[in-house]
Amino acid sequence: MPGFQPSHPETVFTYGAPGLKFGIGARHELAHDLTQLEARRVLVVTDPGVAATGTPGEIAESLRAASIETVVFDRARVEPTDGSLEEAIAFGRAEGPFDAIVAIGGGSAIDTAKAVNLLTTNDGELMDYVNAPVGRARAPKNPLLPLIAVPTTTGTGSESTTICVLDVVSQHVKTGISHARLRPAFAVVDPELTLTQPAGVTAASGLDILCHALESYTARPFASYEHKQPHERVPYCGSNPIADMWSEKALSLMAGSFRTAVHHGDDLAARTEVAMAATFAGLGFGNAGVHIPHANAYPIAGQVRDFRPEGYDADHAMVPHGMAVSLTAPAAFRHTFQAAPERHVRAAELLDPTAQRPDDPAEFLPQVLAAIMRDVGIPSGIGAVGYGEGDVNSLVEGTMKQQRLLATAPLEVTEDAVATILEQSLEIW
Repeated sequence: MPGFQPSHPETVFTYGAPGLKFGIGARHELAHDLTQLEARRVLVVTDPGVAATGTPGEIAESLRAASIETVVFDRARVEPTDGSLEEAIAFGRAEGPFDAIVAIGGGSAIDTAKAVNLLTTNDGELMDYVNAPVGRARAPKNPLLPLIAVPTTTGTGSESTTICVLDVVSQHVKTGISHARLRPAFAVVDPELTLTQPAGVTAASGLDILCHALESYTARPFASYEHKQPHERVPYCGSNPIADMWSEKALSLMAGSFRTAVHHGDDLAARTEVAMAATFAGLGFGNAGVHIPHANAYPIAGQVRDFRPEGYDADHAMVPHGMAVSLTAPAAFRHTFQAAPERHVRAAELLDPTAQRPDDPAEFLPQVLAAIMRDVGIPSGIGAVGYGEGDVNSLVEGTMKQQRLLATAPLEVTEDAVATILEQSLEIW
């Protein structure tokens, strides 16, 4: 691996995953699952849009019918902020104690539930636990409650990961909380719940799946790090054989079903394959990590001014996470090609087995990815969501704050490199 020559190479990688129940109708077994956890009082966390579908209410009633006292918080914010998480935490502290938490919704609801779980079982304030340098990166001292994640969108992988993502409004930056204890105890993935997902949401969250798989597959290998002591190990340990397996399968599934799921949302078979790809990609990046596209996505989302995406019933300007990640991905993978040419070519082949390889192999993955983005209706670059050349410096500054993510990149990431990637991403096609 160019640029990384550890004096004592790492020989150990780690792998963690929640328990998993996958399949059509899996949501109907939640009462049984909670009974197995001996839960008698449960907090359900969801957002207004998902609540309006009736699914959280139906699940809450099924739990009550099984003699499980159930309290519902239905005000999780799409793309959570520090303020929205603090509101949810205050609700959880006032209404608790609970035996378990159930999150129903996309990554926003699941991440909100993670924050509530953390701050109702541990003392302190939200910013105590937010990643440095934005927050104080404190680790929880106490165990968390069992969290069951029930995703209703396909993409974030939050049901599999140790990450809670949020916007810190005062700093105009998106960041996160990262700790192994945040990982849900159990994921219940029911593809039927994704049938009501609008095309725009399917497209944006699906690009998150692709970038999770691509970034973890091209991440810095675990053996390129200096050998760590046990207490130094973090969930993102770099690309490794197990994460590679999940990522490759996720890319293959998306090649066959992603476009169909976007354009024919009632196709349950396609929805099922995309849901499986989301789960597999989550298991991959939840252990290997992500890098440049995700680091760029945080300031792109955090500094948005007035962009309103199709398919999102939001009362505020926003660039959905998966969309924000994808907008610089073609340029980012052009930049990282030199670190592992064979992996970038292999990823392109998995995503589109029929694609013709260009004369310059470094353009193969960017071209395949851009074609998918165009086909599913993703904007044609950061210029299309409101940014111009004059914004590049502030976006670079926001990206460079994401050192936890950039540490997983397969080569050193400089401010100049990020600026070039952003400039190339103003207009992709």
